[in-house]
Amino acid sequence: MQWVMAAVAASAAPVGAPGQQPAPPVTPLQPTQGTPPTPTPPGHPDAAKGYGTDPNLVEIHQPGDLWPLTFTAAQRKTATALADVILPKDELGPAASSVGVVEMVDEWVSAPYPAQQADRPVILDGLAWIETESTKRFGKLFAALSEAQKHAICDDICFHATAKAEFKKAAGFFSRFRSLCAGAYYGTPEGWRAIGYVGNVPLQSFDGPPAEVLAKLGVVQTVK
Repeated sequence: MQWVMAAVAASAAPVGAPGQQPAPPVTPLQPTQGTPPTPTPPGHPDAAKGYGTDPNLVEIHQPGDLWPLTFTAAQRKTATALADVILPKDELGPAASSVGVVEMVDEWVSAPYPAQQADRPVILDGLAWIETESTKRFGKLFAALSEAQKHAICDDICFHATAKAEFKKAAGFFSRFRSLCAGAYYGTPEGWRAIGYVGNVPLQSFDGPPAEVLAKLGVVQTVK
């Protein structure tokens, strides 16, 4: 949970190709397996109670300590397979599922805050669509597909702007799921190393920008 909040800022912006326009709001693909909480009407005695106090992020929390988690075993399996297609193990770092990305997404859609509750049906309906499409095309659950088969489905929904009309809603889900996964992944030490982020490291002295940076920018350091 210490790094969950670090993922919030990164996940707020969709991840896509340079110049790609953000995906528009997504309407549900099909009914969710669970019913999201019904908003309390204004004036109701419970309306002022809200969702309680925020968790203490200084403490170490285990998944499910703060609020009941959402994913079923089947949804978690689908989310794991899809997250690892988006962020697979490579020379830069481990796969998404090995650094808690799926757990973070589950925490996200389970949280009581309005933004997270709005994402809940998008993610749950999208995972259901992935399984429906996988079974329709290949007669198997998504996690059981070959990498080429998984990519065939993802290629149809990976960019909302170029997706066919019948894949637009699924592409909206994929954009949001990808953003959440990226926000979670690059909020971990493994994600930092993958992009060369050093973090807050104390320096004994600061000699200014490196010479190669100054040369690239065509500027001269004037402060000594």
